[in-house]
Amino acid sequence: MALPLPDSNADCHTAENPPVSRGYAWLVFALTFGLMLSDYMSRQVINAIFPSLKAEWALSDTQLGALVSVVALTVGVMTFPVSLLADRWGRVKSATAMAIVWGLATIACGLSGNFLLMFIARGIVGLGEAGYGSAGGAILLSVFPRRLHSTVIGAFLAAALFGSVLGVMFGGVIAQHYGWRMAFILVGAGGLLLALIYPLVVREPPPQGGAHSARMPIRQVLRELLTTRTALWTYLGSGLLMFIQGAVIAWMPSYLNRYHAMDMAQSAMGAGLLVLVAGIGMVFGGALVDRLSRHNNQNKLRIPMLYALISAMVLLLAFALPPGTAQLLLIGLGLLISGGFAGPSGSAVADVTPAAIHATAFATLTLANNIFGLAPGPFITGALADAYSLQDAMQLVPLVGFASAAAYLLASRHYRRDLQRFHPEAAPALGPA
Repeated sequence: MALPLPDSNADCHTAENPPVSRGYAWLVFALTFGLMLSDYMSRQVINAIFPSLKAEWALSDTQLGALVSVVALTVGVMTFPVSLLADRWGRVKSATAMAIVWGLATIACGLSGNFLLMFIARGIVGLGEAGYGSAGGAILLSVFPRRLHSTVIGAFLAAALFGSVLGVMFGGVIAQHYGWRMAFILVGAGGLLLALIYPLVVREPPPQGGAHSARMPIRQVLRELLTTRTALWTYLGSGLLMFIQGAVIAWMPSYLNRYHAMDMAQSAMGAGLLVLVAGIGMVFGGALVDRLSRHNNQNKLRIPMLYALISAMVLLLAFALPPGTAQLLLIGLGLLISGGFAGPSGSAVADVTPAAIHATAFATLTLANNIFGLAPGPFITGALADAYSLQDAMQLVPLVGFASAAAYLLASRHYRRDLQRFHPEAAPALGPA
């Protein structure tokens, strides 16, 4: 049976006073975070078993790459419609259904007998994962006060990076001892177990703001998402910083191999550690923004602007240095600082959109992160590396951070007006115009 929510007067159901206890909120966080780990473990476990699949099924590298890309493609295509459905049908029910789908599909990967069957199963994994980050983020916003939103969303999104590393590590160890099929089955079973527990503990949040998303026409949803200036500039700023993270993380194994003389295992491990550093930056960067925004809400966007500027300068310096320990430390520092944008960006977008469409708002932010960042970042970096060298390409990538900082600055200039539409109680903490 689901844990009961404390009785509360409906007038107290505000962003600063959610109708739940602190213990319940953190329990919801733990389970939602756990499902996000499962999400990315299911997505990335296949990377560890490429050699086994290639040997057993005689697959080409193109086929192996397709098994990865089909998940990202399905997620990209389906994120918005699935998140819109979650806002209308119920976020807890939707998150549970999504986790069951990706858990069963991951197990199906382990039972596949050929490439085509696994390709189909991997596509279904992507379908299950398409709206989870958006629905999970919206669930967390409903149980935590607004003053903690950057911290909570940053930590939640960091689970994607932690899950990616765990998926590869766990998959490699299990595949080595018990075979590649068991790696899929155990990862899928873990997600399935969490999915069955989730609705027994987490209650569907009550409608906020006196409106239910089912009553909001699609045209109005799009207007709220695409005409609010704070949100638009935040989409761009977040996407451009994701450009840097996506490019650096994607090419770091090759960079370490070519310029630091590391073998494939060492370069993979080094890149994995840098991914973890970026995840830590998401957690603590969001927490710092929450702390510094208590007396001036506009810091929620001004500090990510500083993250963008400082990380760009640190990474520019790092890639100007010769290969060595100092360079690696500065790259780690740059990723640590740049990761802090994730939580505040999600929190700011939620602040200036109706609570009834928060999952859809997060889906739009995710779409922007992919369009402006994750999709073009690795590709453009590779094209520059072909034209010049990977060293030259990595020296140019951090320049995008200055454009990101400008976008966050413009977002902060509209934040006061847009925030007061949905949170008039925040006016005393807005600081000077």
